Amino acid sequence: MAIETLHTLEIIEAMENFLERKRPKEELRSKIDLSYVIEKQSVIIREVRPRWDRPEEIVEIPVAKATYVTSKKMWKVFWKQGDLKWHAYTPEPLVPNIQDFVVLVEQDEYYCFWG
Repeated sequence: MAIETLHTLEIIEAMENFLERKRPKEELRSKIDLSYVIEKQSVIIREVRPRWDRPEEIVEIPVAKATYVTSKKMWKVFWKQGDLKWHAYTPEPLVPNIQDFVVLVEQDEYYCFWG
């Protein structure tokens, strides 16, 4: 089931504001950039950069994910560990809104999202 339209507008606003604050300067974006995607009930923040061994190929590396849990009306937060699987972000596994997810990712208090 996809995210409701009202949530989608809220997500777009929060994520566009996040990108405005966190994206590198225009002249660096061909080397490293940020993006996000909305997939079903989830929002995924991605790092975008040229592949190290084939720079002509662009790769999108997932950094953080929030999945809306309708029954709880909360967002479940995930980070990608070294095993390349999503794991619950145990310091704060649930947040009430997408803005709180963005704050967690930006602050990255435990160095899970940005290393």
